[in-house]
Amino acid sequence: MIDHARDLVSVREATDRLLTAAAKLDNASAAEPSRLPGWSRGHVLAHIARNADALVNVLQGRPMYVSATARDADIERDAPRPLDVQLTDVRESGSRFQEAGAAPADWTRTVELRNGVTDAAARVPFRRWVEVELHHVDLGIGYELEDLPAEFVEREIDFLADRFTGHADVPPTRLTDGTHAWSTGREADAAEVTVRGTAPDLLGWLAGRRDGAGLTAEGGALSALPPL
Repeated sequence: MIDHARDLVSVREATDRLLTAAAKLDNASAAEPSRLPGWSRGHVLAHIARNADALVNVLQGRPMYVSATARDADIERDAPRPLDVQLTDVRESGSRFQEAGAAPADWTRTVELRNGVTDAAARVPFRRWVEVELHHVDLGIGYELEDLPAEFVEREIDFLADRFTGHADVPPTRLTDGTHAWSTGREADAAEVTVRGTAPDLLGWLAGRRDGAGLTAEGGALSALPPL
């Protein structure tokens, strides 16, 4: 069972880690490219802040974003801001998310995110945790996939493996880090491909953060995964 209250604590801890690390930047380094194509570190910080407000909208029954165009425009507008303004925004928007998460609610209800995607309200804190952790890595400031909490890595691999399950462009695949195993791809009686590697490398490949060079594939080539 999803423990949304525990995940809210994890979100707060992850946000504190990100803010502590990002505070070592300056205005010039915040304007430098991040690991996400076309985005500066300022874009990443702006997105983290605006995503918090968007998920407050989700929890409170409003559309996540007014539109995809408005979402992108808000990030572009906020990306060039001075670092202290960026960090204050991340901190304050994160607090708004925590407040929305602490409000009495039916956590079994279904909520709607972007592009018609629906999920249980109880999973929204985990989705926010994903945003904070992976985008901390995307900043390229010394926080790597190997630094992510082990519980988070296992849960995110499970989430992404489930997301690609049944996808016509992904062959039936078994993933393993030597301790845990996951299945993904097209439905089949048995996996066509077995992919082995460390949990961070598996996560990096599934999340589009690594090309899979650290993985080995048996029974076929490593798939080019469709965009998330």
